[in-house]
Amino acid sequence: MSGKHAFLALLKQEGVEIMFGNPGTTELPLMDAFATENELRYLLGLQEAAVMGMADGYAQASGKLTVVNLHVAPGLGNAMGMLYDAQKAGSPILVTAGQHEQNFTATEPILWADLPTIARPLVKWSSEVHRLADLPRLVHRAAKTALAPPTGPVFLSLPGDILRADADIDLSAPTRVAPRLRGDRAAVEAAADLLAKAKRPVIMAGDAVAQSRAHAELVELAELLGAPVYTEFVPNTASFPASHPLFRGSMVRLAPDVRKVLEQYDVLFSVGADLFTLSLPSDVDPMPATIKLIHLDVDPWELGKNYPPAVAILGDPKGTLPEIVAAVRERMTSGARAAGRERLDAATKAIAGERAALVEKARALAQASPVQPLALLHAELLRIARRRHRLGPARGHRREARAARSARPWPHRRRQRHVHLPSALDRRALPHRRRLCDPQQQFLSHSQAAPAWHARACRADRQLCRHGAS
Repeated sequence: MSGKHAFLALLKQEGVEIMFGNPGTTELPLMDAFATENELRYLLGLQEAAVMGMADGYAQASGKLTVVNLHVAPGLGNAMGMLYDAQKAGSPILVTAGQHEQNFTATEPILWADLPTIARPLVKWSSEVHRLADLPRLVHRAAKTALAPPTGPVFLSLPGDILRADADIDLSAPTRVAPRLRGDRAAVEAAADLLAKAKRPVIMAGDAVAQSRAHAELVELAELLGAPVYTEFVPNTASFPASHPLFRGSMVRLAPDVRKVLEQYDVLFSVGADLFTLSLPSDVDPMPATIKLIHLDVDPWELGKNYPPAVAILGDPKGTLPEIVAAVRERMTSGARAAGRERLDAATKAIAGERAALVEKARALAQASPVQPLALLHAELLRIARRRHRLGPARGHRREARAARSARPWPHRRRQRHVHLPSALDRRALPHRRRLCDPQQQFLSHSQAAPAWHARACRADRQLCRHGAS
């Protein structure tokens, strides 16, 4: 088997479905192999930074090993900025680059450089294949390293002579490290003791929550404690539902402001969050001395990196949070449970008040000139809600609506002038259409909010969208 075909076979063993790339002459062997490849897809980008960004987004969204193929030293250099982002996001990416033939590199040919050395500062592991027999071992090692907690990018240089060579190769088998690391039981109980007794707890959620798909577990804990939730300073993922009343957005990035926020609380529970990446230096310590820190992270490097925690837990959020929730429930007194419910209720009422105030402000700005962003956003939300009601609340209603639309002489059916809409369908057969302008079905009455945009949106529906319809 040739090296190029062996490489693609190894990627398929590792579950890879797509390779992102921007090829040059040193990557031509792989392009030849793709000419007869039916399972792997190759997505071409016109510049390495874009290719790296595409792979980063795909890796974060899918959680799967993703492969990028770049063009020697300049291609790798072009991708370094996006590789930095992938490292910060912990994206499981195998970054590869074509390299000149090994018997040619001594002359330092065009575009040549020591590729593993260039990539090493931004990846978990970096190497180059020097023998075809080592290709399976190095590919499997790279994949295992990228997917092992904490996940992150790795780099492998592929010389042209390795890809063109032929030999009998044992492809071996992939290795996987179990990602669901459960925290130490003693540490979990110590954390539960602090959280159950906390008077003003706060949670800071990081990308590890989304990477482990632990959203539901974190929401359960936050609601149990009535604890507000911030995300880390520059989140790459959504670690907590933005619509939840306990959500407070991203933490600020200036030390005095961070301290001002944290001084309100007595216990900080950091779940896979970065503590702290600040924007500017400051003489103010962002971590108040009075707050107790509980730090859960899958990366031992992050635990206690900048601030000594009262409890440090090495573990995966998905595997550890359920144990913490159960332990907190056991330890909470009736008074603590009631206090948690009060904090949750207060947050719910406060958010409802803030949203109502924004809606009123949007109403007031509906006719302003020039167009105000808040009014435009509100009108768009109304349009989306109106469209959802038009499609119907259930599949049966949607099916009826499609049947009715196919029968009536709307502009897109003008050729069928002999088809007439029965009067029964006009106002009775589509009850969900009549509810479009019911104020109880919308955030606001269409007649009161953003009338200019609403008038344009209703123009195509004049026969069925009547503000005065009963």
